[in-house]
Amino acid sequence: MTRAKLILTNGTIINIEGTVEDIQKLVEFCGDFSSQSKISDTKPNSQCKKQPSHSPHQKDHITQIVNLIKDCEESEAIEQNIIDKAIEVNRILLPLYMIHEYMGNSIALQSGEISKITKELGILISQPNVSNSLSGAASRYVMGDRPRKAGQVVKYKLNRRGLKHMKGIIKDKQKE
Repeated sequence: MTRAKLILTNGTIINIEGTVEDIQKLVEFCGDFSSQSKISDTKPNSQCKKQPSHSPHQKDHITQIVNLIKDCEESEAIEQNIIDKAIEVNRILLPLYMIHEYMGNSIALQSGEISKITKELGILISQPNVSNSLSGAASRYVMGDRPRKAGQVVKYKLNRRGLKHMKGIIKDKQKE
């Protein structure tokens, strides 16, 4: 990786890290630079926060979970008791329940993934709201793979209490 600190003649500072080609494109685009500009080769800094990658598998399991919610044997009860009602905690727990019941509890989800699933279902809950709920009202129903810290991604699964809660919500309507 190459790192560059470019200072425009008007005083604007541009820090860029990337390939030599990327930096050359930026230099050609911006034009005039001060003599204080620096370009250096570096190895990736192990202390830099890594941005989460969005792999094709993430999109696949989000689509798979949405399809399960729409097509499973409990879909009618889920629609009536969870999707059609404005109880945010139950809507947030729904993807985790589907993973537990229909996918062998094989995947843990991040708050952003849960938000994407709710969006696909037409009941958008923003990622910050999902995150706040998972650390607040829904915290008794989930378990995270690590303690919550700023800047750290936590993946959640449904715990025993959450499974019991969701089954109770869904079965209420199935009995009628």
